[in-house]
Amino acid sequence: MAIYPGSAEQPAVAVFARAPQAGAAKTRLIPALGAAGAARLQRRLALHALATARRAALGSVTLWAAPDSSHRFFRAARQHCGVGLRAQIGDDLGQRMGAAFAIHAGPMLLIGSDCPALQEAHLSAAAAVLIERRGGAKDAVFIPAEDGGYVLVGLRCPQPGLFDGIDWGTERVMAQTRQRLLTLGLRWLELPALWDVDRPADLARLATLAGYIERY
Repeated sequence: MAIYPGSAEQPAVAVFARAPQAGAAKTRLIPALGAAGAARLQRRLALHALATARRAALGSVTLWAAPDSSHRFFRAARQHCGVGLRAQIGDDLGQRMGAAFAIHAGPMLLIGSDCPALQEAHLSAAAAVLIERRGGAKDAVFIPAEDGGYVLVGLRCPQPGLFDGIDWGTERVMAQTRQRLLTLGLRWLELPALWDVDRPADLARLATLAGYIERY
């Protein structure tokens, strides 16, 4: 990825993931996969997200764990993937994302573990938006999700209040976030939307991706 003269540092990457614990992971997929199968899928998705972040070769990669960082999967991922590990902080997703951006302080991309279609090229494209200063610098970059949320958010610097008042887990997330961006006077760019894996209907598309064909 090109670094332009006068550009900021390459953004770090934060990967948000829940522990792959049966009965508590990917709960909307339990009717289709069973509790253990949904947990195995969560593990694979999280590992895919970490591998994608590392292959993008941007800034540091940190795994942000929920509900805390004590699960053995997180400790193993830190060791074998060579990433940082921190616990998510906050009562809802907005507070947890806001805290992660505030702690890092510099430019950062934040992704979840629900979008196996997200590749390193998407991360590189989002990073380029944040470090480009020519033609009007952007404060934020998003990759929307087809279901109305988003699979990536990047900020040049922390933006207090950006994630307040959002109905997380609904189809209104991206629309409400756009309103917050306008209210705060921020400049942002949206890259082409991707799909994520939340419901049983998403499993058919997941099975078309290399590496996800086998049963869970």
